[in-house]
Amino acid sequence: MRIRKYDFNFSRRSFMEKVATGAGAGVLAPLWPTIANSADDISKAYPDELLSIEMYTKGKIKPGDVITAANVEAVKDLLEPIAYQQVKEHGRRINIVQSNKDVTKLFNATYLKKTLENKGRAKIGADGNVWTDGKEGSPWVGGLPFPDANDGFQVQSNLTLNWGRHDYSQYAAQADSLSPDGEVGYRHELVWCELNTTARTDGTVFQGHSDKLRFQSVFFTAPNDTKGSSFLSIWHYDQRKFPDLYGYFPAFKRVRQFPTNQRFEPLVPGVTFFLSDAWAAGDPILTWGNYKVVKRGPMLGAISGHHNWMGGKHATWVPNTNGGKKGKTFYDTYMELIPEVIVFSAEPTGYPRAPVGRKEVYVDVRNMMFTSQVTYDRRGQIWKQFEATFGQLKNDKAEVLAADGKPDWTWMFCHTHDIQSGRMTRLLQAKNLASGYKSKYAMEGEDVYNKYLTPSAMSRLGT
Repeated sequence: MRIRKYDFNFSRRSFMEKVATGAGAGVLAPLWPTIANSADDISKAYPDELLSIEMYTKGKIKPGDVITAANVEAVKDLLEPIAYQQVKEHGRRINIVQSNKDVTKLFNATYLKKTLENKGRAKIGADGNVWTDGKEGSPWVGGLPFPDANDGFQVQSNLTLNWGRHDYSQYAAQADSLSPDGEVGYRHELVWCELNTTARTDGTVFQGHSDKLRFQSVFFTAPNDTKGSSFLSIWHYDQRKFPDLYGYFPAFKRVRQFPTNQRFEPLVPGVTFFLSDAWAAGDPILTWGNYKVVKRGPMLGAISGHHNWMGGKHATWVPNTNGGKKGKTFYDTYMELIPEVIVFSAEPTGYPRAPVGRKEVYVDVRNMMFTSQVTYDRRGQIWKQFEATFGQLKNDKAEVLAADGKPDWTWMFCHTHDIQSGRMTRLLQAKNLASGYKSKYAMEGEDVYNKYLTPSAMSRLGT
């Protein structure tokens, strides 16, 4: 047992000082040197009370407990405001699990390896973009560009340059949109594809597209009234530029180009998810501004636990639900005490008619992935939550292995809750869809670019 050398408020004072000075992650020791030296164990970087929910709450909450309206006050300071409101007023239940101390469970192995290899090489150029070794025109070579980020712009860069932390990701997803009465009003099935052309883990530039960051598409396979609707975003590497956005609707039987600043609207009727929400990084970094770290400290989040993955437990990976008026509004979620989270705010400076006034993004410093994003409207009123769960695809019943033979890692499900209207869209990454599409995290020899990621592909998928 470790002898405690610090009083209970030492961490709180340390976090306040970091916000003021821009210091890096870790309380007892710098986090990323600790990761590099010990390979997996982060316990040397934080005092015991930041790695134990029981110690942090002085015995009020422990692993295995369930947070409800009856005990949520004990962890109010560990929840973002909408999550707290969901538990307090909407009957949401959150399961508590042990904090993870093994950083290798917070990444796919290739992305972590690339992050450690390239640490310190990312520089911000005079044009505001992230370049390798400060050489403008040399796109980022892969992994987290700023693993020890100390300002909001760097944290946003970590989220934006490679969303899914694979060179190619394909998500077969189910989207259930619930009305305020707690019933499912819409059920959509869709496929979301992401192909990074730069900032890749294999060290290459895809087919010479060095001026691009990614090709990203989404197409709907059910129900019949939206089946065939598809969208393609072509992201420029220059984060001052808006993506080129194309869409296909079966009723019009043609591909059309859309204004790319219309990123704060539902893709199809009924959903609360916007393109801008994706990965808390749905827009180019430099089309937002006034980045500012507003808080650092511990938080509850579903960032590493295999508990949230239903592989081997349910044929299509669908978890149970709870809360709301019919017990269907929230997926059963398992959260842990994250020892340190950066909360940064930003404003949509490139979108003069955006309905969003600002966003606040909560990011786990151990892997620089967001746990939740809360947006505020232009009046400053709290509006919408985009909360996600992540983890390795491995539990006691099943596992999904990457090409290196190690468990793969991805998102599992998301809550997109419009707290003003009371509408909720639950996004679930499924094993496969009735249409035959499946989730996968590599190209697997398939020509995904021509099949899913060109304007002509949008037309073909629509018909």
